[in-house]
Amino acid sequence: MRSERASTSTKAAYALGDHTVNLVLSAASLLYFKFLLDHGGLSPLLAGLVVWIARIVDAFTDPAMGRISDTTRLRSGRRRPYFLIGALPFGLFFALMWLTVPFESQLARFVYYATVYVGVSLAMTCLSVPYLALLPEMATDYDERTSFNTYRSAAAVLGTLAAVGMKPVSDALGADGTAWTQTAAMFAIWITLPWLAVYSASFERPAFEGTTTVGFVAGARAVARHRSFRLLASFYILARIAVDLIGAMFLLYFTYWIGREYDFAPTLGMFLVIVVAVLPAWLLLSRRFDKKSIYLFGAAWWSLTQFAIFLAQPDWPRALMFGVAGLSAIGYAVADLMPWAMLGDTIDEDELASGQRREGIYVGFFMFLRKVGGASAVLAMGAILQWAGFVSDGAPSQQSEMAMQTIRVLTSLAPMALLLASIVVAARYPLTRRAHNRILLALDERRTAERDARTQR
Repeated sequence: MRSERASTSTKAAYALGDHTVNLVLSAASLLYFKFLLDHGGLSPLLAGLVVWIARIVDAFTDPAMGRISDTTRLRSGRRRPYFLIGALPFGLFFALMWLTVPFESQLARFVYYATVYVGVSLAMTCLSVPYLALLPEMATDYDERTSFNTYRSAAAVLGTLAAVGMKPVSDALGADGTAWTQTAAMFAIWITLPWLAVYSASFERPAFEGTTTVGFVAGARAVARHRSFRLLASFYILARIAVDLIGAMFLLYFTYWIGREYDFAPTLGMFLVIVVAVLPAWLLLSRRFDKKSIYLFGAAWWSLTQFAIFLAQPDWPRALMFGVAGLSAIGYAVADLMPWAMLGDTIDEDELASGQRREGIYVGFFMFLRKVGGASAVLAMGAILQWAGFVSDGAPSQQSEMAMQTIRVLTSLAPMALLLASIVVAARYPLTRRAHNRILLALDERRTAERDARTQR
């Protein structure tokens, strides 16, 4: 089945879903850890534990949500109804994450922040798993999937840019706990309303309904046995852990190592603008080269720029730091884009082998592994910072040399090592453009034969 080319407006409206999800994920990754230290009154270990608990709960519900969306039978479809069900809780729990609660006990504060973060994570699962499982159905060929994912990646990056904007908005409102609460309330509306557009623009294919009959456990085993998926998930997770680590450390890096907290927002903003600007170039290259080749080049480029971040010194001029961030953006853009464009290809390979469409199971486990890895990295980061003697809400002069060097390494060399490991795994991924075209032809032949057999009956 070859996909018709969707309109630009359809792709842009669909991409709004990932814009909202990435706004929340980015705010949680880039800003929330420091919010918990400065305004939540938590130690680095407890702040890391808040993130870990929420993401682990979120991760374990992703495969279940994938199975639920595979088997849902409503008039409006299998996936799309959940866009309306999850939107309002998503915005509400996000707003509650940023309250400065009046509890004296650190344990009480910890319980509150962990609970509301779990709430936003569960609402996100309700939205994002059906949303991503719908993409291979809306776009069924090799290049159209990359095109859809390019729009989605651009919208996601703009979501990160919006998340970065929370800090200057909060600063303008007073930079205290009340300012963060007011800012979050405004952004909660921002992340809720676009799901109406996503619901209206998205569509499901009747030919894909009713094809999942395997149970959850059997489906999980099938995913684990699928070599192409195992390799794809492995190199994607390694890269995503690098992203999560950099995201959680970047504000601390600028505040304590570079000593210019005010450069955090403009540097990251410029980084994200360049990511969006170079995505069309990567899309054009992906029509000439295999997705794996594009990924390998992008990840290698990005890993080299991480070494430059390690070399950066507090006395480096701002222009040089901006230049390093700009070069890093070029590699990041493709490393984040390609794995999701490749996921649909592994789902097609599974359908050819099994005779069933199991997008929900595949997306659910893809996200499960990503979140467990990222959450564990953030928890380890919090524990390492505490071990290194990091002082919560302390000035740079209050931090020990051990704490400063730990911040530096966790922001640069640790992500670099993860990216290099990702490259080693990605080099073994087998699904090229030619291999996927063979899969599509075989699926077309099977569907035609099944349709002819039904007609003859």
